[in-house]
Amino acid sequence: MSERGALRVRLDRLVREVVKFGAVGGAGLLVNLLVFNLVRHTTTLPVVRASILATIVAIAFNYVGFRYFTYRDRDKSRRTKELTLFLLFSVVGLVIENGVLYAATYGFGWDSPLQSNVFKFLGIGIATLFRFWSYRTWVFRAQPAAAAVELPDESFLERERPRPDRVRG
Repeated sequence: MSERGALRVRLDRLVREVVKFGAVGGAGLLVNLLVFNLVRHTTTLPVVRASILATIVAIAFNYVGFRYFTYRDRDKSRRTKELTLFLLFSVVGLVIENGVLYAATYGFGWDSPLQSNVFKFLGIGIATLFRFWSYRTWVFRAQPAAAAVELPDESFLERERPRPDRVRG
């Protein structure tokens, strides 16, 4: 396979991964916003606490989606380490996500339902970039055998291809 073909294969895999990550993340976003608004409007919890609770529910939802859909083909031999790293990076994402909401609510006084949802959404977006990078790099690692497989280079293919001037007949 040519270098260009190998690049195309890697790019196709990345696009599929991003689409699957986005599908799970989109569903998690809906869970997060639904729980956030439900808690915010039916309880007396302060806005950031309601958001933290919603984020925790979404983290649990997302782990199941990532493990069994987005990264189902990844190494499953180290589940305890995987879950520990997932929770660690999810907590960092929780801090990013809710830090944006905290700054808007308590730093600038933007606390209307619309403003809270806008900054909750913005925080989720920023945290998602971090989560995508950290999950694919550290949590859901590629299978060791799959990572070691290398595509043959073109010079190898040229040596192995029968040439008309060498055909015996």
